[in-house]
Amino acid sequence: MKKLFMLLACTGILGACAGASDNEIVAQMPLDEIYKTAYAEFNDENYEMAALEFQKAETQYPSSPWAADALVMSAYSYYMDGDFASAILAIDRYMRFHPGHRDVAYMMYLRGMCYYRQVSDVRREPGMSAYALAEFQNLVQRFPKSPYAKNAENKINILKNYIAGKIMYAARNDMARENWPSAISHLQSVVSGAQETVMTPEAMYRLTECYTAIGLPEQAYGYSEMLKLNFPDNEWTKKLK
Repeated sequence: MKKLFMLLACTGILGACAGASDNEIVAQMPLDEIYKTAYAEFNDENYEMAALEFQKAETQYPSSPWAADALVMSAYSYYMDGDFASAILAIDRYMRFHPGHRDVAYMMYLRGMCYYRQVSDVRREPGMSAYALAEFQNLVQRFPKSPYAKNAENKINILKNYIAGKIMYAARNDMARENWPSAISHLQSVVSGAQETVMTPEAMYRLTECYTAIGLPEQAYGYSEMLKLNFPDNEWTKKLK
């Protein structure tokens, strides 16, 4: 609200810039009026129209100190409308033209959420989950003390479990078809790359099954011992014979 009051104070300056000569075409609405229209649309939950109005404020007044804020609000309005592709485009434009702005951490978080909201069922190709994971990890690395870091860390844990779950789903299918090399490859990727996920104990147990099935008891024994050592009370450890 403070920003809007300051913006209204600039009306006279903007109006003077808009109509300097009778020979010029009056090109655009004053910036404060665009902002008022945009916020009115946003408050009425007309998020698409709000996004377009905030976008207009940025494109018509790109040198204004409010241009970056307009892009933030445009991206957030698109996000609220469920138009994640347009939100990401607005965020990308913001990052390109305002890399040092105070809201960079928030925009990274918002981009991560755009991907996160599109994560599909575990049986489908994760796609967006990998993008979301990378974005949240980048945010935590660059801005560990930002107000969004803790939430991003929670999302990272959820996404790692989701991705590991998708890999486990593929591994189980491979085992059902007795495609042991593919199953082992999937399971080892869970054990080596997602050790903190809830899927790790099952992956170790399944590896003992796979190596037993192909006649490699030493490797099977190695994973069974690893399972006992790291997860002594886990349900998958109790299944070992």
